[in-house]
Amino acid sequence: MPETQNVYEIPIGPIHPALKEPIRFTFQVEGERIRGVDVRAGFAHRGIEFMAMKRNLIQTLYLSERICGICSISHPIAITLAVERAAGIEVPPRAQYLRVIFSELERIHSHLLWAGVAAHELGFDTLLHLTWKVREQVLDILEELSGNRIDYAIPIYGGVRRDIVPAQVPKVEAMVRYYRGLLDELLDAFLRDPSVEARTRDVGILTAQEADSLCAVGPTARASGLSKDVRQDRPYLVYGELGVRAITPRDWGLEPRGDVYDKAVVRLLEIGQSLDLIEKCLYEMPDGEITSFPKIPALLAYLKKAEGEGLGWHEAPRGEVIHYIRLEAGVEEPVVWKVKAPTYSNLMSWVPMFRDQEVADIPIIAASIDPCMCCMDRVHVVRDGSPGTVLKEELLRLSRAKTERVTRHLSPVPRHGGAA
Repeated sequence: MPETQNVYEIPIGPIHPALKEPIRFTFQVEGERIRGVDVRAGFAHRGIEFMAMKRNLIQTLYLSERICGICSISHPIAITLAVERAAGIEVPPRAQYLRVIFSELERIHSHLLWAGVAAHELGFDTLLHLTWKVREQVLDILEELSGNRIDYAIPIYGGVRRDIVPAQVPKVEAMVRYYRGLLDELLDAFLRDPSVEARTRDVGILTAQEADSLCAVGPTARASGLSKDVRQDRPYLVYGELGVRAITPRDWGLEPRGDVYDKAVVRLLEIGQSLDLIEKCLYEMPDGEITSFPKIPALLAYLKKAEGEGLGWHEAPRGEVIHYIRLEAGVEEPVVWKVKAPTYSNLMSWVPMFRDQEVADIPIIAASIDPCMCCMDRVHVVRDGSPGTVLKEELLRLSRAKTERVTRHLSPVPRHGGAA
């Protein structure tokens, strides 16, 4: 925007107390009013996709879990679906139900984590401590079922690594009852508290048109009124049989405004939806095998012969995550592995959300899309010892050149359309 006598630049980040992960904002402000913002990411890049090129597919699966501790079921779900489609691997029905249960447990703990962060950014630390205290219940169940509070190591190509045994079912049912009894209290604390409403209503607005044109995903898009949820729009696992539908503020009796308040509405209601899905899965899950390959050496041997490409997608707590994989027969490592995390899709939503807002609202607006930089950062350009910026046109040119290079050197691959 053009500089005027009264417009000043305020840099925030990449390291700042108001930011949970490194990213740099450069705000143009006039008095207390934000007139524009420039967003620069790339400070949390770890080269994970490159590291996978040196590892076999089992090692790559566990590497995918380390992309993000909070989304440590979402990335493994997406990569297993991609590899299973590429290699033509079928997944037993029971394993698909188990994957859904773990995915929805992750959604509950992720949304509660966000609720605590949002309360903290509003200066309401009593609410932060309440939400993080009650979050312990779902983390305890995840530890009971998987052995870990995060990084569960549950999905494996062709199924899951662990079953839910009959003795564990009552514990999961008790957790569901605990949160059902608590949900009204959380809804009251967040959605009926006048101070929370005053700090979040009409703050950080993303209209439905802006959300659509900027390709926003997840609760960020649904809070603007878009009925957009990959579990509903492109069902996978057994989500199609469970009747999942996108939750918007209309489910709370509100016309969507796309502000911070509406984003809280969607996430809190989705906790209730996840409880319903877990309960359905527990009661409808069939008996049977939990994996197509009980022995890891047999799985590795099969994968080494596989050739093809596959796409895996999953509705992570923050929105749609996509993994693309390409396999070549005789090669243990993935030939190509690309990851697209929901924060990448939601990043540009910040621009209209910050426009004409108060400086004091920067922390809660930044937190409202539930950003995850370690999920998103895939590239950091350094030339001659200095960081560089690659614009959209150059990125497209590089992307097309790489596609042509990869296609030229590899034989055509079969495409599998498995619905697992």
